[in-house]
Amino acid sequence: MRGTRSYDPTRRPAPSRRAAPRGAGPVPASSELPPNVGAMPGTALDHPGSDGTDIVWEPSPERIAASGVTRFRRWLAEHRGLTFASYEELWQWSVDDLEGFWSAIWEFGGVRAAAPPTAVLAERRMPGARWFPGARLNFAEGCLEGHEGTAIVFVREDGLERTLTFAELRAQVAAAAAGLRRLGVQAGDRVAGVLPNCPEAIVAMLASAGIGAIWTSCAPENGPQAVLDRFAQVEPSVLLGVDGYVFAGRQHDVRETFGRVAAALPSVRHRVVVPYVGADLPPDCLPWASLLGESESEGEGDAGAGAPAYEALPFDHPLWILYSSGTTGPPKAIVHGHGGIVLEHLKYQLLHHDMGFGERCVALTLASTNWVIWNMLVATLLVGTTIVLYDGSPNHPGPEVVWQLAGRVRATHVRLSAAWIQRCMRDGLSPKALADLSSLRMITSTGSPLPAEGFRWLVDEVGSHVCPVSGSGGTDVCTGFVGGVTTEPIRAGEIQCRALGVAAYAFDDEGHAVVDEVGELVVTEPMPSMPLYLWGDPDGARLHDTYFSMYPGVWRHGDWVRFTPRGGCLIYGRSDATLNRGGVRMGTSEFYRALERVPEVVDSLVVDTSFAGNDGELLLFVVPAPGVELDDALVARLRAHLRAELSPRHVPSRILAVDELPETITGKRCEVPVKRILQGMPLEQAVTLSSIRNPDALTWFVRLAEGGNGRPG
Repeated sequence: MRGTRSYDPTRRPAPSRRAAPRGAGPVPASSELPPNVGAMPGTALDHPGSDGTDIVWEPSPERIAASGVTRFRRWLAEHRGLTFASYEELWQWSVDDLEGFWSAIWEFGGVRAAAPPTAVLAERRMPGARWFPGARLNFAEGCLEGHEGTAIVFVREDGLERTLTFAELRAQVAAAAAGLRRLGVQAGDRVAGVLPNCPEAIVAMLASAGIGAIWTSCAPENGPQAVLDRFAQVEPSVLLGVDGYVFAGRQHDVRETFGRVAAALPSVRHRVVVPYVGADLPPDCLPWASLLGESESEGEGDAGAGAPAYEALPFDHPLWILYSSGTTGPPKAIVHGHGGIVLEHLKYQLLHHDMGFGERCVALTLASTNWVIWNMLVATLLVGTTIVLYDGSPNHPGPEVVWQLAGRVRATHVRLSAAWIQRCMRDGLSPKALADLSSLRMITSTGSPLPAEGFRWLVDEVGSHVCPVSGSGGTDVCTGFVGGVTTEPIRAGEIQCRALGVAAYAFDDEGHAVVDEVGELVVTEPMPSMPLYLWGDPDGARLHDTYFSMYPGVWRHGDWVRFTPRGGCLIYGRSDATLNRGGVRMGTSEFYRALERVPEVVDSLVVDTSFAGNDGELLLFVVPAPGVELDDALVARLRAHLRAELSPRHVPSRILAVDELPETITGKRCEVPVKRILQGMPLEQAVTLSSIRNPDALTWFVRLAEGGNGRPG
């Protein structure tokens, strides 16, 4: 073993040696779904930390010793001669010495590459960083090769179930890739899917990646315009769809939608349809089985035993195109690269989620193909994880179905939206009474901040052995900026730490980093998974305006954040939805956290209608619980509650009851569109209706802006 040295954060990092790729993935895992091995223990707590915060969970010594971060620190000591006294010190090194850190991830993670890189970071700047020049690799190869056992467990709401081993998944991807080549698809062509969360979506995406085509997807519940707002930008040559889907106890026919989308995309040369619910296929469409080269009479693929022929692609070759929410303009088409996604997700799964290392992990995520979380779920295949695809409503017939599924498949990792967790809390669920969750190790909440009560509920009602992690990131980088690790205590309502390799800070208006103050969430150093470019932005002007115009050379993400002195953080909502009352800026999530403790309120939305030269109003919209009326007494209680929990400046000018609040197709609150409507902007300019899941809910706000009567408090 080499001599070790402690990392000194005051010393400038020396240039690191380039790590040659080992060409081998993580240790192959068992071919079976895991038995009830039990999760590594943790300790449920409910006591103040030394700084007065509420510590709700701490890892046991055994859990710390087995964690990915601890394994990585041991590896760094042995192979790089580096030791670190704490996670925060490790994080500081990871952002100071980008070449050293990311080359270590390449080697530690066993990146499969056809050609090694000639450097780690050829240009350290934003935008325009150049990572791992000379390297050639393929995302699909990393997901499929070197792993055995179960790859996919698929469960549909109506009871349809399927399982695919890695061998079967490789064979189907090989067949689909051969089929795409027969259709004339080449590297750089776009392949688009209007598909549910099903195995065929995974196969199509990996087949596209394997041949160097660029994947993009939407969920079939989207209307034609929502799909076209996205796909028309990127001009796909192949369009995949389904005949229908199942949701909330109903079967939905989407053949007409698929036909309208295909007809409106002149770039589409071939239409492929998966017979998902058994309806007759639309005319002029190729059946999915034919794409796989299967005989209609036998149903067996002529490429069934083959292996994919992966194109060896440059590190920055486009992998997929994701889309911003598009609530206030056309969705941004965000392009990510093969290498950046491979490196980032090897890091996240191995170090932050403790996946891989020869153990069979089972990840269940509630996501649709609309959402970056789906892409992140697929990326867990890089470390040999079994992924569980649930297609259907997580609330049909009730939210207990998800917990029961997690127990039945022996899930080790579950990713849920914070809003859905809060739904379970309101419904009085006790998941540990519904299912055997002894295999579960980690629950990650995402989508919005999880209030302190949510952390306590997870520990109390799911189990003290489960690490309750909250994180925040973005579609823009296809990962988290801040999240969790299983080596540190968890405080109620607080995100544990900055992710390794992510130089995240809070900036004030002058561009100075602040601690224990709310500021703009920024990233001051490049990350491999930052966008290669935005589609249709040849000179990079839109990319620059979106992320780098406020602080030159620094990524501004658009969230309000406060970092604590120990490195944890709290997210306060979108900075473009800031509440500015009397010169004091506030984040919207402060309201939502406070209102989560009011049982009479099911949902809420707060907006500040101020703009230049106009003080405006601070308006709070609430959806009362069933049977509850927003009367004068409840209004008075809400005002008193917000005054006590927040401050007198947080007391709304008016509190109004609504039947339903608008949300995006990925479940986000529509604060900015509602604010624009109430400031007098015409509906068609204030919001892109195709991006809204329930556009009729905006009508109430239009009437309010026009002087109609709401139900004011």
